[in-house]
Amino acid sequence: MDMALDQSDQLDDDALIVLFANGDSAAAEALTLRLSPLALSFARRMLGDLAEAEDVVQEAMLRLWRIAPDWRTGEAKPATWLYRVVNNLCIDRIRKRNRVNVGLDDMAEPPDPTPSVEIQMIRSDRMAALDVALASLPDRQRQAVVLRHIEELSNPEIAQVMNISVEAVESLTARGKRTLAKVLTSQKEELSS
Repeated sequence: MDMALDQSDQLDDDALIVLFANGDSAAAEALTLRLSPLALSFARRMLGDLAEAEDVVQEAMLRLWRIAPDWRTGEAKPATWLYRVVNNLCIDRIRKRNRVNVGLDDMAEPPDPTPSVEIQMIRSDRMAALDVALASLPDRQRQAVVLRHIEELSNPEIAQVMNISVEAVESLTARGKRTLAKVLTSQKEELSS
C-alpha cells in the first residue's frame, strides 16, 4: 500500500527509503523530489554543465534505489550518501574529460636539454679562446685564476694549495683577470656571435 504524497513531508529520509525498499513507490517519488534538486545543484556546480549534472544525478538516484533493500538506518543519511556518490561520479567525469582533452598529439614535445649544435660550437670556440688566453698568463697567475674562477675554490683554499698568503692569491687572481680581459677583448666580436 502506497502512502499519500502529502504524508511524506512528515517522514525523514531514512523512513522514506525503508518504505521504498518495502515497495512504496510514493516514498520513492517523495525522496526523489526532496533529494534530487540538492544533488543537481551540487553536480552542476562541480561540472559546469546542466545536462551532465542531470546524468550524474540520475545515475546516483538509480544507485540509491538499488541499495535501498540493503539500507542500514542510522549509518549514513540518504542525503549524505547521495552527495558522496554524486561527488565521486563528478570527479570521475572530470578526470575522464581531462584524459580526453589531453591526448598525446596535443602535448608539447619536452624541451631537449642538449644545446643546439650552433651553441655547442660557440661554447667550444669560447673555451678554446679562454684556453689560449690562460696559456698566455704567467704560471702562478694562471694557477690562481683557474683555481678561483674555474674550479671555484675559495681564496683560503687556494692559499693552502699554492702555499702562499690569501693576499697573494687575491693579487695573483686580480692581475690574471686583468690580463685575460685584455687578451679576450680583442676577440670579443668574434666570440659573441
